[in-house]
Amino acid sequence: MPFLPIRLSPGVDLRRALEALPQTRGTDSAFVVAGMGSLVQASLRYADAPGASMVTGPLEIVSLSGSLSAAGAHLHMSVADASGRVIGGHLGYGSTVRTTAEVLLALLPQGTLTREHDEATGFRELVVWPPRPS
Repeated sequence: MPFLPIRLSPGVDLRRALEALPQTRGTDSAFVVAGMGSLVQASLRYADAPGASMVTGPLEIVSLSGSLSAAGAHLHMSVADASGRVIGGHLGYGSTVRTTAEVLLALLPQGTLTREHDEATGFRELVVWPPRPS
């Protein structure tokens, strides 16, 4: 599994850039292994909330991880404000890079990850292809 370290520049929408990156390397499936950097603002959807909330900065990315596929992204991020308060949730659109975002992706073969409706949870959940024997 090849790793791809990347740096995103000021003004970039973090989620949009992450969703587009695997395609530039010939795949649609990847895991975000780690991420750090700074943001002008962060769009976060908190647990069980119907929509995202905007957190204004400056902010430091404390953690960033998730999965990327053609069927959708599932990304979690924690950020700290200038007082050191940390808040986290699902990464939304509109999280703007302030000075830099350094991210490590683990690239998977095309079509390895997808999302399908799960009757047990009611959500589109991760499916890994080909299915592994139980």
